Amino acid sequence: MTDEFTASKPALRQFELLEVMAREARPLTSAELVALLAWPRPSVHRLLVQLEAADLLRREPDSHRFALAPRLLRFADSVQAASIPQGVRHAVLRQLVAQVGESCNLTALSGAQVHYLDRVESAFPLQMELRPGTRVPLHCSASGKLFLASLAPAKRERLLQTLPLTGYTPTTLTERKALDAELLGIARQDYAVDAQEFVQGLVCVAVPVRIPAQKAVRCAVALQAPVARMSLAQALQHLPHLRQAAAALARTWG
Repeated sequence: MTDEFTASKPALRQFELLEVMAREARPLTSAELVALLAWPRPSVHRLLVQLEAADLLRREPDSHRFALAPRLLRFADSVQAASIPQGVRHAVLRQLVAQVGESCNLTALSGAQVHYLDRVESAFPLQMELRPGTRVPLHCSASGKLFLASLAPAKRERLLQTLPLTGYTPTTLTERKALDAELLGIARQDYAVDAQEFVQGLVCVAVPVRIPAQKAVRCAVALQAPVARMSLAQALQHLPHLRQAAAALARTWG
């Protein structure tokens, strides 16, 4: 039998609960959600059961905590991708690739990963297979480190506590102290690099796309190139082009 609280605007109640889950950016117990939402415990439990059955939430293994499920993350990615005109976004990336001569992409933060929203390849035959929809780790990608550096300290710490710092190449930052130091530098300089940290032989430079008048980082624009064609120092020389493209994309959000 459904209680009066959850029967009143049930879809809105579910959405509010999911908003809290996304804002906290960590798995939560039903007791923590009751405290955060100030709702009756039976109502929160009922909503959690419904959202889990719909594959929008999942239980953490061997615990009573709930996390956002892949189905919900895919939906969030689709909303993000549709939030600006695709043609305008793609045109900006095409122009950027024409200026810098290497592949460029537009990414967003999705849970604990970087999600590729769009990508334009260079004309060179040697390319990386990183299509829209691809996900890459946060700690070893230029865009990922940029997103981490832009988060509020408490939210960043919660995320990093659950993030495996997997070593993909000899230059991957796998120690928290080194990663924290780099994130501080990224926050100061307002760009991030991937010095062959995710894929050996591949370098990347990323800059933020900020919502006008809010200073919030919405996405990241990145240049990616094989080190055989472009060194990291050469890639950094294209920072003005990257920032120009980021400003053009920011304007599409009004």
